[in-house]
Amino acid sequence: MASWNHTVKFTTNSKDAHDETTANVSRNSADFYRVQPAVDRRVHIMGVGNVGSFIAHAIRGIPNPPPVTLVFPNWEKLNAWNESPKNLTLVTEGDAEVRDGFDAELAIPRIRYHGTEVGVNTASPDTSGDTGPQALPGESAEPISSLIICSKAPYVLQGLSSVKHQLHKDSVILFLQNGMGVIAEVNREIFPDPATRPHYMLGINSHGMHASPDQRFTTVHAGFGTISLGILPHDRDRNPDAPYLPDIKFTAKSPTPLYPEPPEELDPEYLPPTSAKFPFTPNQRYLLRTLLRTPVLSAAAYSPPDLLQMQLDKLAVNCIINPLTVLLDARNGAILNNYALTRTIRLLLSEISLVIRSIPELQYIPNVQQRFEPGRLETVVVAVAHKTRDNVSSMLADVRLGVQTEIDYINGWVVKRGEELGIRCAMNYMVTQLVKGKRIVIQREMDEGVPLVRSRGRGRAETGVVVRKRKAKADMNTDEEL
Repeated sequence: MASWNHTVKFTTNSKDAHDETTANVSRNSADFYRVQPAVDRRVHIMGVGNVGSFIAHAIRGIPNPPPVTLVFPNWEKLNAWNESPKNLTLVTEGDAEVRDGFDAELAIPRIRYHGTEVGVNTASPDTSGDTGPQALPGESAEPISSLIICSKAPYVLQGLSSVKHQLHKDSVILFLQNGMGVIAEVNREIFPDPATRPHYMLGINSHGMHASPDQRFTTVHAGFGTISLGILPHDRDRNPDAPYLPDIKFTAKSPTPLYPEPPEELDPEYLPPTSAKFPFTPNQRYLLRTLLRTPVLSAAAYSPPDLLQMQLDKLAVNCIINPLTVLLDARNGAILNNYALTRTIRLLLSEISLVIRSIPELQYIPNVQQRFEPGRLETVVVAVAHKTRDNVSSMLADVRLGVQTEIDYINGWVVKRGEELGIRCAMNYMVTQLVKGKRIVIQREMDEGVPLVRSRGRGRAETGVVVRKRKAKADMNTDEEL
C-alpha cells in the first residue's frame, strides 16, 4: 500500500515537472518570437482611382484583413468620401460586391518648381515657407509602415512629398506605375539620403478596369490579369554600383547549371556581381505576403532581374500603343493591319530595342539580345494590341481629358536613357513632343470659358464660368496591359 502511495506520489510529481517544463518551453518560444517588434498591419493606399480602389477592395476581402487607409489628395475628395456610405464597390461580370471598413486620411500634394518643394497651392516660389517635411492642418502625423502608391507617374513626387513626414527608414513603398524612371526620380528628389530612405517594392499590373460612369467609388473589373511583384535591393544592404547575379539556368540536355558568361567588354562602373542575396525587412515580408494571399489580385513574386525584364517588355508595348493611339485618336486595334503604321512601329522599336539591349543592368543576364530584339518586340506589341483592340489606352484617355500624361516615363525615358548611352532616338523624341503638344492643344480648348452672370434673388448676382464638359470615361478600359 505504501508502495502504491509512493508510486502515485512519484507519478504526480513527474506530471508536475513535465507541465512546468512545457510551460518553460512555451514561454521561451514566445520570447523567441517576440525578439522582433510586432509589425504594423495597417496598409495605406495613395491614389484612390481604378487601380487603388481595386487593390483596396481586394485586400479587405481576405480572411483576417489588415486595416486599410485611403489617402485622398484634397478636401473635396475626402468630403465626398465622408458623405458617401464609405465603401468601395467592385463590379465583375455584372455582379457588384460592396466592401466597407476603410479609413481615410488627407495628404495635400506639395507644389514643386524645378524639382524643389515650395509649399501647397503656392503661386510663386517667393511665397514658399519651410520646405522640410511637416504635417499640414487636417493631415495625419501617424507613421506609415506600408504604402501602396497607385497614382500615375507624374504625380508620384507630389504625393510622396505630402506623406514624407510619416515615412521612416523601415517603411516599405510599393510603386504601381507605368513606365520607367519613377524610383530614380524619387531617390533624387524625395529621399536623397540612403540612411533615411524607405525600402521599395515594384509592381506590374495587367488587370483591366475602369470607373463606373454613374456611381462614385465604383470600379468595373473588365479584364482579368496579374500583378507581378518584386522587392528591390536597398543601398544600405549592397553595393549600388553592382547588379545582381541572375538566376542559374538549367537545360534539358544537361543537369549541370549554366552560368551566364560576362560580356567581352565590361563596363567599369558595373563590376561583376558577387551575390544575389539581400535581407528582407519585416514590413517588406508582411506587405508581400498580404498581397500574395489575396486571390483576386493573382499576384506573384519575382527576383529583381526578372522583374526588370518584365518591366522593359511592358515599356516596349506602351511606347508603341499609347502614343500612336493618342496621335490617331483611336482605340488600340487601329494600329493593326496598317502598312504605314507598321513601318512607324518598326522604326520606333529599332531605337527601343537598341537602348534596352545596351543598358548595363542587363549585361550579365543571358538571352537579353534575343529577348529584346525588334522582331520579338513587334510580335509582343501586335499580340497586346489585338487582345486589347477594343480598349482606349490610358494615355489617350488622359489626353482627351487634357491632363498630364506619362509620356516622359515611357518614350521620354527611352530618349533620356539613349542619350546617356550615346544613342540618338529621334523617332521616340518626335513622338514624345507630338503627344505633349496635342495634350496642350486639347487643354487650351477645354480651358476656354464663357463668363456667366446669373441673378440670385434681391438683386444680388452670382458670377460663374461655363466650361466645356469633359467626356466621361465609361467605355474606357485604360489599365489592361497598358
